[in-house]
This record gives sequence, C-alpha cells and structure tokens, in this order.
Amino acid sequence: MNNEKFSFEKLDVYTESRKLVREVYEVVKQLPADEKFALGSQIRRAAVSITANIAEGSGRNSLKEKINFIGIAFGSLMEVFSELQTALDLGYIKETSLEKLRPQFIIISKMLSGLRNHFITSLESSHLKHPNH
Repeated sequence: MNNEKFSFEKLDVYTESRKLVREVYEVVKQLPADEKFALGSQIRRAAVSITANIAEGSGRNSLKEKINFIGIAFGSLMEVFSELQTALDLGYIKETSLEKLRPQFIIISKMLSGLRNHFITSLESSHLKHPNH
C-alpha cells in the first residue's frame, strides 16, 4: 500500500468532515421514504460538498482561491446543519440525532474558520512583502 497522501488528507478538518459526512448519511436514513430523494438528497449533497471543497481548495495555487473554497465548505457545513434542523422541525429526525452531531458541526466550523484565517494572514503577509501583487 502506498503511504503517500494528498495535502488535504493531512488536514484535521478534512478528517473530521469525513466523519461528519458518514454520520449525516446515517441520520438521513431516518427520513421517511418520500423525503429520502428530496430533503435527504439535498442534505447528502451539501455534506459531500464540505469535504469536496476542502479538497478542491487545497489543490489551488492561489491563496484567494483557497480562501474561497474554504468559505464554500463552511457554507455547506451551515447548510447541512440548517437542513437537519428542518428535518427535526418536520418530525423526520429526533432531536437527540441532531444534538449528537452539534459538537462536530461546531468543531469543524472553528477548524474551517481557523484555516481560512490562516490563509488570509498568509495572503496579507505576501502583499506586505510584494506590494505589487
């Protein structure tokens, strides 16, 4: 087995987001059959978008692009939480299911914010060093 990894695979936020995606998929299984392809599909797409945007952003050379993709991942994270709240409001999932996931949403949101801030600081620093860029 090859031990080489892509840079995004080494990010804790990517690892945590993968765990969240798996758990969200399990919660979506609780939805009624007629919602699995409506709300369920939307939740799954948004959840997968979190990890996909972290990965895609890591492959970009520009700090501005990295910042943008981390922002999109953050937006997808908030979308998933909101959609799970909708599922709760409609009685499709139990409150305990959402509350069990809440700490992961909070941790990942902080990690994404920290990574975004790191890139912003790096971008600002590079502008100070190279003001013509």
